[in-house]
Amino acid sequence: MSSEAVQRALDVKRRHERTLLRKANVVAVGVGLRTRGGAATDEVCIVVSVRRKLPAAQLPPADRLPAALDGVPVDVVETGEFLAQDPGGR
Repeated sequence: MSSEAVQRALDVKRRHERTLLRKANVVAVGVGLRTRGGAATDEVCIVVSVRRKLPAAQLPPADRLPAALDGVPVDVVETGEFLAQDPGGR
């Protein structure tokens, strides 16, 4: 993994983050290493976290995620819903 690849992915993420977060089911967008078969690879990618991973055919075309953005691969990861918690226990 090169620092150039990470910087490029960060730049692409910044350009597309708002659009990705408007899609149904998307809860977060980040940069990380692609996962294949449950194991991390050394391939830098845009990581899109979704509530539930669904086949593309079950999503309206506007909510489908691309395989890549500006040449940077996109990895879709099912994370469920993120909930904020009060650190003070209130």
